[in-house]
Amino acid sequence: MLNLTEQKATLAELELLVAVRCRVLRAANQLPEDTPLPEVESQTRTYYQKAFAENTHTAYLLWDGETLAGTGAVSYFQVMPTVHNPTGRKAYLMNLYTAPQYRRQGIATRILTRLVEDAHRRGVTAISLEATAMGRPLYEKFGFVPMEHEMELPE
Repeated sequence: MLNLTEQKATLAELELLVAVRCRVLRAANQLPEDTPLPEVESQTRTYYQKAFAENTHTAYLLWDGETLAGTGAVSYFQVMPTVHNPTGRKAYLMNLYTAPQYRRQGIATRILTRLVEDAHRRGVTAISLEATAMGRPLYEKFGFVPMEHEMELPE
């Protein structure tokens, strides 16, 4: 039986957050688990230090005793106001990840719920994410819909 506890991450968990970010990127990009990502690690450390200082990022960790069962995060940013988003405040969900042995037990849904609640507490309703094929059913069940009007300029 699972003994789950939630933790809202702080800068005290910096190295764990960096490691989790790299784990998520390796999984999402189908890279071997031992693929070195030194630049990503360095830039992620810098990102977290700035984002936590400015309160523009929330991360949740879900523990089963001493084992990290799942994680997720939301980053906040500001764009020009629009008719559909008059505040211009936006949230971008990322790093939603469940360890393989904990999948299909509601962990990702629980974390996703906390992240959306965090955004709503801040008055942010424009919430988006980039979904992997594995994550898409969860997000659709939660109510996310594919975006039709955005485009991206490849690097």
